[in-house]
Amino acid sequence: MVTIYDIAKKTGYSVTTVSKALNNYADVSQKARKTILDAVEEMGYLPNSHARTLTTKKSWTIGVIFIESLGVGMKHPFFSSVIESFRKNVEMLGYDLLFASRMINNQKKSYLEQFKYRGVDGVVIVSSLFNDKQVKELMESTIPTVVIDLHSSESAVVKSDNFDGSYKAVDYLYSLGHRNMAHIAGHATTFAGQERLNGFLTSTKSLGLDIPDEYIVNGDYFSRKGGYEAMKKLLALPHLPTAVYAAGDELAIGAMQAIKDAGYSVPEDFSIVGFDDIDISQFVNPPLTTIRQNTDVLGKEAAELLLQQINSRQKVNDSIVVPVELVIRDSCKALVQTESSPS
Repeated sequence: MVTIYDIAKKTGYSVTTVSKALNNYADVSQKARKTILDAVEEMGYLPNSHARTLTTKKSWTIGVIFIESLGVGMKHPFFSSVIESFRKNVEMLGYDLLFASRMINNQKKSYLEQFKYRGVDGVVIVSSLFNDKQVKELMESTIPTVVIDLHSSESAVVKSDNFDGSYKAVDYLYSLGHRNMAHIAGHATTFAGQERLNGFLTSTKSLGLDIPDEYIVNGDYFSRKGGYEAMKKLLALPHLPTAVYAAGDELAIGAMQAIKDAGYSVPEDFSIVGFDDIDISQFVNPPLTTIRQNTDVLGKEAAELLLQQINSRQKVNDSIVVPVELVIRDSCKALVQTESSPS
């Protein structure tokens, strides 16, 4: 069996340095950490979990709360990608993930009770909803937490720049000559939905565009069905928009289907921009222009922020905003002549 002494001998670092690297101490250089972790992987080193728990006073377990409103669970394309990135970054340091269940010994318990019972070192919360009371209770507790894609003053937060993403989408459509822009919004109870709507309204106002109220349509919880039904409402208007910015790729894909079912075409009749850059967005017809969220960076930043709290044994409420980028594909068309605002 490979021991910590074998790792030290192979890398040339002391046993103390190897131990610190394995336990993610801050006073180990990036070069040393990488060399040691590479050797750990190459040699198949597995620390004794019981001994490690006694020595470090940690359970080496991180709790996961995953809440999404579509009911698809881990099949959700955006959240699953973020969790996978988070998993990779904590797993390489020896942590296991424990997905929350509210049942302990066949009795329903709160998230806080569940994680106290399990003795987790920290919790990552992936949620789009503002109003889960049990999540709020957990964030206000002494357990280190990090929240992804949600605002909180009681917890560390990692989120995409949803507001700026809307600016990028609107500016791009404006540069193509579009003045009659509609927005398929995410549900008002979601942080991302609100931020992206605020970005759309602020950016269109800054460009001097008059957006009619009926051009803002609720797409529900970022589903294809929500996008389809929202686009049907836009298609029923007497004055049609020339471009639609959807708050999520699933919404955009649903809208594209509604456009095709109504006998129209993308981008000849309507230009469409989405948000997320989920994998399928590049394979729909036409490939979707969208705002890309960097799920790898979101997961990595969340892991580092949570581990920092675990190692320092001090809870923080730092907030990290991850930049987004416009990905141009084939779902938008430049107008030959600039359109006037609808009456």
